[in-house]
Amino acid sequence: MAGKRIVNAYKNLDKNQAYALKDAVKIVKENATAKFDETIDLAINLGVDPKHADQMVRGVCPLPHGNGKKVRVAVFAQGEKADEAKAAGADIVGAENLVDSILSGKIDFDRCIATPDMMGMAGRVARVLGPKGLMPNPKLGTVTVDVATAVAKAKAGEVQYRVEKNGIVHAGVAKASFSEDKIYDNAKAFIEAIIKAKPQAVKGTYMKKVSISSTMGVGVKVDTSAL
Repeated sequence: MAGKRIVNAYKNLDKNQAYALKDAVKIVKENATAKFDETIDLAINLGVDPKHADQMVRGVCPLPHGNGKKVRVAVFAQGEKADEAKAAGADIVGAENLVDSILSGKIDFDRCIATPDMMGMAGRVARVLGPKGLMPNPKLGTVTVDVATAVAKAKAGEVQYRVEKNGIVHAGVAKASFSEDKIYDNAKAFIEAIIKAKPQAVKGTYMKKVSISSTMGVGVKVDTSAL
């Protein structure tokens, strides 16, 4: 079935053509016909070399309509800040007990936040959280005294991004069940965030290729000249 779906999708798609973002969104949504709610992904090929620290592209992007994913949030906090995190909707809030849970291999969360005074404790699980991209980081807004806002943003569908070693940055920006307008708004917001994150050290073409696809669908090239 998947093979047949791909063949049918290509019937209405010129693989060599780069489409305006709005048109690309329309094509992807129309071809997202799986029996589950597919994720709409953006992949952006950048003219950067992540091996150089001054060419690293990393940050967070709030999406106007969220990304449709339920985000589980863990917070390293205690006392009043722990209460604030719980009130904001954090799924897991702890200190020593959270460290023990992570070290035992239990990682039931997608985002980890910490108050500055808890970073020493969070550092004890850095070797576990780091490779998974879950280590709290001030640059990503996940080390903060304002845990309530950080939790709320994570729950609202804020996406984190980090360029991979091959120069590609990608993110799930919506669900196929979203309207075309909402998918477009989210995709546009993510692309704009990547443009704004351009390192000063980068020379030449920064945004080389952009493609949008659904989980089971084909990739559709986006015209970068119009972005």
